[in-house]
Amino acid sequence: MRIIVLSDTHIKPGRSLLSLLPKDLISLIKSSDFVIHAGDFETMGCYNELQSLTKLIAVHGDTDCDELIRLLPEREVINVEGIKIGIIHKGQLTSEHTDGLRYLAREMDVDILIFGHFHHPIAEKTDVLLISPGSATVPGIAEPSAIELEIIDKCVKGKIIRCTGDVCIYFTYDKI
Repeated sequence: MRIIVLSDTHIKPGRSLLSLLPKDLISLIKSSDFVIHAGDFETMGCYNELQSLTKLIAVHGDTDCDELIRLLPEREVINVEGIKIGIIHKGQLTSEHTDGLRYLAREMDVDILIFGHFHHPIAEKTDVLLISPGSATVPGIAEPSAIELEIIDKCVKGKIIRCTGDVCIYFTYDKI
């Protein structure tokens, strides 16, 4: 199972997500089994564009339009081949500690917690896997990024992808 993880696309009205994403990332999205988006599409147009490419599982963010806030949950838990994945937009993260996110993952009873809001990629393996894809379109001071996850036989492998197409970090996580 191959999953592309996005967040914080922040597409303003009248703009197109597909015109802002690199062609290589669009190809990865189209060839994935599905996309997880951890909130802050901002517009229904962005949501609809992404949904037109592949199956989409998403939560709403804090800057999403009212229609998306009504349509999408604040939190979601899915099971993918025996791995429980939690999805939220804004978790409890400080610049020094991920303890709040780890506690939230335990509260949600998940193996992986995907979150957004911070616009830079994070991949931390402790008793759970905490991942933030960053932002492919509005990264702030970070480089544009997304995450690719592959789940096979209850083993999760992933890579943080710079949206220039270069892979910058690999990580693996095995559910025990």
